[in-house]
Amino acid sequence: MSETPNPRVKEINISQEMRSSFLDYAMSVIVARALPDVRDGLKPVHRRILYAMHDLGMHSDKAYKKSARIVGEVIGKYHPHGDSAVYDTMVRMAQNFNYRYMLVDGHGNFGSVDGDAAAAMRYTEARMSKISMELLRDINKDTIDYQDNYDGSEREPIVMPSRFPNLLVNGTSGIAVGMATNIPPHQLGEVIDGVLAISKDPDMTIMELMEIITGPDFPTAGMILGRSGIRKAYETGRGSITLRAKVEIEQKSNGKEVIIVRELPYQVNKAKLIEKIAELVRDKRLDGITDLRDESDRKGMRIVIEVRKDANANVLLNNLYKQTALQTSFGINLLALVDGQPKVLNLKQCLEYYLDHQVVVIRRRTEFELRKAEARAHILEGLRIALDNLDAVISLIRSSRTTDIAREGLMTQFKLSEKQAQAILDMRLQRLTGLEREKIEEEFQNLMQLISELKAILADNEKVLEIIREELTEIKERFNDERRTEIVSGGLEMIEDEDLIPRENIVITLTHNGYVKRLPVSTYRAQRRGGRGIQGMGTNEDDFVEHLITTSTHDTILFFTNKGKVYRSKGYEIPEFSRTAKGIPIINLLEIEKGEWVNAIIPVSEFVDDWFLFFTTKEGISKRSPLSSFANIRNNGLIALNLREGDELISVRMTDGSKEMIIGTKNGLLIRFPETDVRSMGRTATGVKGITLSDDDEVVGMEVLDESAEILVVTKNGFGKRTPSEEYRRQGRGGKGIKTCNITDKNGDLVTMKVVTGEEDLMLITTGGVLIRIPVSSISMTGRNTQGVKLISLNKAENEYVATVAKVDKEEEKPEDLELDENENAEATVDPEEVGSEEAEVTETPAEEGEE
Repeated sequence: MSETPNPRVKEINISQEMRSSFLDYAMSVIVARALPDVRDGLKPVHRRILYAMHDLGMHSDKAYKKSARIVGEVIGKYHPHGDSAVYDTMVRMAQNFNYRYMLVDGHGNFGSVDGDAAAAMRYTEARMSKISMELLRDINKDTIDYQDNYDGSEREPIVMPSRFPNLLVNGTSGIAVGMATNIPPHQLGEVIDGVLAISKDPDMTIMELMEIITGPDFPTAGMILGRSGIRKAYETGRGSITLRAKVEIEQKSNGKEVIIVRELPYQVNKAKLIEKIAELVRDKRLDGITDLRDESDRKGMRIVIEVRKDANANVLLNNLYKQTALQTSFGINLLALVDGQPKVLNLKQCLEYYLDHQVVVIRRRTEFELRKAEARAHILEGLRIALDNLDAVISLIRSSRTTDIAREGLMTQFKLSEKQAQAILDMRLQRLTGLEREKIEEEFQNLMQLISELKAILADNEKVLEIIREELTEIKERFNDERRTEIVSGGLEMIEDEDLIPRENIVITLTHNGYVKRLPVSTYRAQRRGGRGIQGMGTNEDDFVEHLITTSTHDTILFFTNKGKVYRSKGYEIPEFSRTAKGIPIINLLEIEKGEWVNAIIPVSEFVDDWFLFFTTKEGISKRSPLSSFANIRNNGLIALNLREGDELISVRMTDGSKEMIIGTKNGLLIRFPETDVRSMGRTATGVKGITLSDDDEVVGMEVLDESAEILVVTKNGFGKRTPSEEYRRQGRGGKGIKTCNITDKNGDLVTMKVVTGEEDLMLITTGGVLIRIPVSSISMTGRNTQGVKLISLNKAENEYVATVAKVDKEEEKPEDLELDENENAEATVDPEEVGSEEAEVTETPAEEGEE
């Protein structure tokens, strides 16, 4: 027995059915739920809420009504979804921290910026806001189309007249299937001005529009960092902007700093933000916060973050920006429905589609008013005919047995339409008075003038645009307010790690055995010359400080090695240690090869094209290369210059290309020549001869000579002096130089040579690790052929001698900071026998070119 097929069962391909069903679902979500219409900026649920409130008469000038009544009206007539979805949407429309211009005027608890939920809809009340009335203005004048509701029992608007550009003014966000929209709110006046500008000049560029619409304007204010993200979003429809809280740093009377947060980025939950900060402090990922409290009230937001006295508030704030929602990003995606199809729009297109919609609205409204005026004029024209033939009309009506006979008689005898005849029959007797007859005539003439004006509007598109401009300007005058969100220019789009480091002056020391560290310059107090000094760092018995520089934490430090290679590091990347700590091995920071050590360090603030690095080697070879050649240095270093066999790099200085150079030697000789004598060479060139040396001599220093500067020399046994630069005549490169110091067994060989002005302090470090800081101005000024005065007392028993000398910025002396060793002479005098009376000058020899 065969089975009879069930006619209600239909065989289908399940994959085909899934494909078509999912496509139907996706399109339903896209068109009917998640995306706004480009014309009014509303999703269906927002449109239905406002229309239901309008239909119920809950206008801005009427009393508040229960929210539950509104929700019931919406879900009963228009929105076939849950009541919570409708109420949550209405709540957002009433929150001043979510909507730039609220569309619902809420009464009661509608939530807070702390994330508190609104009260249940049975407790709250609402009505339309004044500005939302402008979205529905003229809705009853046939300005928009309607469609059936979900069950065909009601009619609902497809789009609102939207008398202001709500899409950009309030923005929106939504997630559909396979696409999402995220449009930020904007300042009403700016957007209206943009529409006005487009209406006058349709060929405006987006960059010209950006001079009017400067960027998003969020209800919670805050700041936008940079304009590049705004520009990209306005030009392409997609972009990302960085939002930052508005913060102040206040100084309390006890010297502590306090961070005050006044405004938050858009859609940041204040309570969760405070909780996050507390969590970071508890987990010790944020250091320096002693107290955190929320002092916000009805006057405004105020989050107070107290900073520990020894902490830097700016550094702490940058860490807060990086680790919390005090700084967030907002991804802009200008996606909206255009003719029912989702489309990504740029700024100009958003304004153009809105303007086109307004042209349609004004034309339809004008046509509606024209039809109404023509219909009324038609009636009045019939009344005029009746009044002109009053006796005949009355006689005809009296003689007619029925109304239909009277109407037909009027139409036939006076050539009236059916509506005109009916209007005559409906006319009251009081209209027959003279005054009423005058009113009818006046109304007719006014209508004829109105009809003429309305037809002129429809015939001239420029008049339509002029009406749009007038009405938009009127809305701007009524609802415009001040811009809230500040746009900070300068491209501060991202926080780099370097921004989390305080910019401060530091001292970097490097020992002979390769231990490096940094300390704040303020670690060392200024003392009078001849003092014993303070312990600068701890060293092993066979180690001593060899290099010392002052720089900034944000400067780039170039390390030049004896093999002519260069490595780089940032000042803050060098670990900070205590004053007596020896530091860490530099091989832990730089990839220095075996048998290679750093013997020259130079800080660089910026790698510019017209500056140079001037090199001098132990054998007197000099080279000048552009600073920009050293901007990009690999982790394993680069070759700074090629060295001859047995030679070493001694000194590197940065110049502007027009300076004079001086080179000093161990035997107390010095040469002065223009740096242009050494032509600019490539990074790997060898160089040319800078000074000619005797067999037992070697270079100990090379400096840039400034005008009216002084030459300061320090010897191995702690003696030093200043000599005016005028005493050193200019020579040609490659000469043997002239005497700068009288070298004896008492003062020892020359250790260093510096160019000073007398406004600096001098730091001297001995092989025992002892450091002293003295003002340069306290060092005696003497001639070239002198021995100098004692600068530091050395421990002869330990064979201590001066290892390194460095200039630092002058430190203001305080009485309590001045330290003198009573066992040492505070002022060392010059022995006449130690000062030569003749100036010994060395014969110059022709310069020899080195290999390049």
